[in-house]
Amino acid sequence: MAEVQREFVMIKPDGVVRGLVGEVIRRLERKGLKIVALEMRQLDRETAEKLYEEHRDKPFFDDLVEYVTSGPVVVMIVEGREAVKVVRNIIGATDPAEAAPGTVRGDFALDIGRNVVHASDSPESAKREIEIVFGQDLPTIDYERCDEEWLYES
Repeated sequence: MAEVQREFVMIKPDGVVRGLVGEVIRRLERKGLKIVALEMRQLDRETAEKLYEEHRDKPFFDDLVEYVTSGPVVVMIVEGREAVKVVRNIIGATDPAEAAPGTVRGDFALDIGRNVVHASDSPESAKREIEIVFGQDLPTIDYERCDEEWLYES
């Protein structure tokens, strides 16, 4: 049986101001993922720099940090079997030009710098990013979806 994982997802400022929050959430929930934490906020520079630490030495780092702190974001933790892989498939390739139609980025993004959504690329990254954004005392809600028995084999 596949592992139940938690995944960090952030709808970036372009996704928020374009009114795509509901669409992104709809796609995650319709797939069967469970949202266990959700919040709209404005990231501060320190948090954004920690979140994108792996890109610090890359030429786009400052622009990326400035961009994700330029407007509201929606941050969430989603849960499900193989959640990281499932979310990455839903959102599509980082470069929208390479993202398949039917994915969030394939349907709604044109530019790599404005690609609507961020999601962790591994369970380890998800754990790290969740802690950066939500802190150590995770404000998650534990509940059972009414369709869980139909989503997964025993």
